[in-house]
Amino acid sequence: MDLGLADHVYIVTGATRGLGRATAEVLVAEGARVVISSRSQESVDATVDALGSSAVGVAADNADPGTASHLVAAAQDSFGRLDGALISVGGPAGGPILSSSDHDWRAAFDSVFMGALRLATTVADALPDGGSIAFVLSTSVKEPIPNLGISNGLRPGLAMAAKTLATELGPRGVRVNGLMPGPIDTDRARELDASSGDPAAAKEKKLARVPLGRYGEPEEFGRAAAFMLSPAAGFMTGVMLPVDGGLLHGF
Repeated sequence: MDLGLADHVYIVTGATRGLGRATAEVLVAEGARVVISSRSQESVDATVDALGSSAVGVAADNADPGTASHLVAAAQDSFGRLDGALISVGGPAGGPILSSSDHDWRAAFDSVFMGALRLATTVADALPDGGSIAFVLSTSVKEPIPNLGISNGLRPGLAMAAKTLATELGPRGVRVNGLMPGPIDTDRARELDASSGDPAAAKEKKLARVPLGRYGEPEEFGRAAAFMLSPAAGFMTGVMLPVDGGLLHGF
């Protein structure tokens, strides 16, 4: 199926590793051009080199109020248009709510919630009819994940903000969706497994709840995200799509 991505331009944040990187790779393979961002200049440069002439990079922190406008300007200056964005942010540090400080919550809120929402609204102002925004969320939108108290608190609120934006932007022809990745074999997943003290046991416990019986591959998420951003998903908005191997059992 042709996703209709040829010559389209997308911003992809958190794009130097994991789910963001996988999505950027799929978008470029499908003929799109991308503006990728991450906090590390070295990682941005390496990713742009790997993606080739269809990519430009910006080293930026989503929590910085100036990042959103900087990324939009990079797309328009480099490629002359902007068709959407995949908004991916690093997850907050693990741990229970009872041991999370006010500082931990404020830092995560600025990055995970306000940074993502600011990017979405700034990008939305620049999008034409047919534009598309997708948030990388988590299965914690539907069910809390053990030992991820701050993420469990913030992700559902961001999902509801995304659904609200879908309603607000729908009359302009701009779509807003979310993706809820489950256990996928990324650096983040391996770090969380390792933090348990017994990575193998932590992974086995997670897989016991996944009907497909394995971790997903980043490119499997990337293909789902590219579809949601693409014109091929042109009548889908306000959707929170699980990419989780069947982990979530509710609707």
